[in-house]
Amino acid sequence: MKTYQYAFILVIVVLVLAACSVAFDGRRAAAEPGEELSGGQATVFDETRNAFGHAAPGLSREDGLLFFVGNSFFNQNWVTAPASTTARDGLGPLFNARSCASCHAFDGRGQVTAQSDGASNGLLLRLSIDESGPHGAPQAEPVYGGQLQTQAILGVAPEGVLRVSYEEIGGSFADGTRYSLRRPSYTIDGLAYGVLAPDTLISPRIGTQLSGLGLLEAVAEETVLALADPDDTNGDGISGRPNYVWDKAAGALALGRFGWKANQPNLAQQTAAAFSGDMGITTPLFPAQPCGPTQIECATALAGGEPELPADDFDKVLLYVSSLAVPGRRDWQNDVVLRGKQLFSELGCASCHTPQLQTGAHPRFAALSGQTIRPYTDLLLHDMGPGLADGRPDFAATGSEWRTPPLWGIGLAETVNSNTSYLHDGRARTLLEAILWHGGEAEASKQGVLELNAREREELLAFLRSL
Repeated sequence: MKTYQYAFILVIVVLVLAACSVAFDGRRAAAEPGEELSGGQATVFDETRNAFGHAAPGLSREDGLLFFVGNSFFNQNWVTAPASTTARDGLGPLFNARSCASCHAFDGRGQVTAQSDGASNGLLLRLSIDESGPHGAPQAEPVYGGQLQTQAILGVAPEGVLRVSYEEIGGSFADGTRYSLRRPSYTIDGLAYGVLAPDTLISPRIGTQLSGLGLLEAVAEETVLALADPDDTNGDGISGRPNYVWDKAAGALALGRFGWKANQPNLAQQTAAAFSGDMGITTPLFPAQPCGPTQIECATALAGGEPELPADDFDKVLLYVSSLAVPGRRDWQNDVVLRGKQLFSELGCASCHTPQLQTGAHPRFAALSGQTIRPYTDLLLHDMGPGLADGRPDFAATGSEWRTPPLWGIGLAETVNSNTSYLHDGRARTLLEAILWHGGEAEASKQGVLELNAREREELLAFLRSL
């Protein structure tokens, strides 16, 4: 009798262990009605290099025409003032790029292309010192300001040369498959205006994909705050927090939505800050050149107007950036993709990359209002652990916190930009590498990915490529 009892117990133990060893086998999420419409009404279906560059369907005829004017300002290179092309002069004196498209080619992401001269396409370096500035903003480095400028017009010295090197870090999945991650290191050579302050903090940034930004701006603040759980009251290990940042036009703190650390409150300020910091182009919101106290040639360089991008032209660029459509899903009903979707949820990825949001009323574009969208973001800050930490606070964001980046369109990134430079500094060469850099609040999810077998990993990636 005891022999049978022991045999029965042994069978139960074996079955339990077998069930535990195949954690995700056989489960598949269902395809949802309308799931392919990532941007709701503002969705387009294009799998070519132009996938991110379409106007949202439903714009008025006038806005549709202005969209193309804004596109021309976005793509055309600025030149040194004075010039015969008065609508495009005023570049610099110090700058990182000559056009918006330099960092957002085809409205997509930048890439790390560290060359022999230190130049890069879409990568820049934020600078600050270890104390807070006005309203809690990062305090700019005293001489070089808030951003290293690696280029300059004739007669002005660039601030320095940014160089990137990498260390390969190896590891293994549970099934023995090897992987390698690359950890970046940054150096600044040839500083032209003296040494940096001894407590200077640096943080690399890469240009992000632009599609769907107006939809994210239309998400009501209360919708974002409802997703926040700063004290992890539900005990799931996820503690999303809002960032509150200075809204220059309103003269008050506002919810941060844009930028890698959610450090910009709206697209107008985000766009104007990029014109100022990246190209040295003044706007009504940022009318002064950010020249340091010892940068005499910068301060005395000829301007291309006051401001160089007048309000009317700036509004056309803002219209363009705000009304870019979102590419629709591919293969969203495919069985492999649906199993990957199930894994994405079971691994806890959807706790931060919130699949679905509802937009409120957009102040300008009715086509962006009241839309069910699937951006896979909560617009909140999350601690991503020491591996991704830059050590540089930004308003309420700590040195290890980052805003959850939207995932819509990520499966077309390589098609659009012919590169795969993921994460805030482009260190990840593949989507899988990007996942394996996750830590902090996402540590449990990463550990779950490390336990996946080869088939499950491919299912997860198939889902991400469908977005």
